Amino acid sequence: MTKFILLLAIAGAVRAQTPCTVTPPTATMTVKRGRAPGALSTDPRAPEWRKASSAWIVKDCSHTLDYPRLKTEVKGFWTATDLHLLFICPYETLNIFLPADNSKARRKLWDRDVVEMFLGDDWDNIRHYREYEIAPTGDWIDLAIDLDKKGAGKGWSSGWKTKARIDEKARVWYAAATIPLQSVSAAAVKPGTRWRMNLYRIEGQGEDPQRHFMCWQPTCVIGRDPNHVPENFGALLFSK
Repeated sequence: MTKFILLLAIAGAVRAQTPCTVTPPTATMTVKRGRAPGALSTDPRAPEWRKASSAWIVKDCSHTLDYPRLKTEVKGFWTATDLHLLFICPYETLNIFLPADNSKARRKLWDRDVVEMFLGDDWDNIRHYREYEIAPTGDWIDLAIDLDKKGAGKGWSSGWKTKARIDEKARVWYAAATIPLQSVSAAAVKPGTRWRMNLYRIEGQGEDPQRHFMCWQPTCVIGRDPNHVPENFGALLFSK
């Protein structure tokens, strides 16, 4: 029995080091149209979130590895003006900036625990998209990304709204976002509209090699940032 357990452990370790592969079609999250809520809520039992669609972030971005204890639910719906998302994040320990400062964008937020949303409507120039991040403390940053033009989005602001809270007893943190549709696309959004999207969670203590980089749609790259891989993004589909 001891030998069998050891073999299982070795097999698991080998699998954890195995790069994943992206097989088309990539993942699609379908969000239904809902009613504009009142105040932004991080309570998944709120009426707007109970009826929302769900997706899950559980896989490593680069390897054939899952993190079931960190399995993160993402709820979403849209209204005439905004995309609404809620992240539900179980945790073991927190790695956060203190003191928190929600009054302005927090640079280098990705160096601590964070959830990220990458959204783009340009299917021709896929290297151009928007990046939105929220930490457990409510710290945030939004960025206009153009991988071919460094600094092209300087001074850009999405006008989004964010909220976060930590439930220490349940060991779950929540992050909610209201993202103006026009911050991503000048074109009108309607049922059938498709955007390019990926969803991420970065978690854990220490330097990047010790941390967990989790993707809704694994990008399966090694030796480079596993998040900024637009050729391997999934899709967001707006429905009725």
